[in-house]
Amino acid sequence: MSAPATSTSPAEPAREPILVVDDETPMLEVFAQALGEHFDVTTAKSAREAEFALRKKNFKVIVCDHLMPGGNGMSLLVRAREEYPHMQRVLVTGYMKPEMLLRSVNEAALFRYLLKPVPMDELLGAVQEAAKLHDQAVAAATV
Repeated sequence: MSAPATSTSPAEPAREPILVVDDETPMLEVFAQALGEHFDVTTAKSAREAEFALRKKNFKVIVCDHLMPGGNGMSLLVRAREEYPHMQRVLVTGYMKPEMLLRSVNEAALFRYLLKPVPMDELLGAVQEAAKLHDQAVAAATV
């Protein structure tokens, strides 16, 4: 009798860990489904849940909604920059105020910001690029 098949074979590389944060469950599910085929996705419905997840696992990328009850995504991304400098940060927002976006890019050192509604191919491309940049930053730091 053979052993049961597993979803990850030894020849298959481990999927890169990312964290997706959004207080809207339907949006969180759509993002997780779109990214889950390519990444090891952890989800959080609040900044507090996200901070708990960040302490338990190392992520290459965090994708975070801007406005959430109980703490905005921008504040979370600024803290993430300070505590996990190699982790890349992507802000998702429905607000297009140029001054807010510029401040966000500067304060959180965002890799990218995406405007809602986000096309899933754009989200996937941004996260793939961010994961590569994470690896480059880690490699440069170890030289």
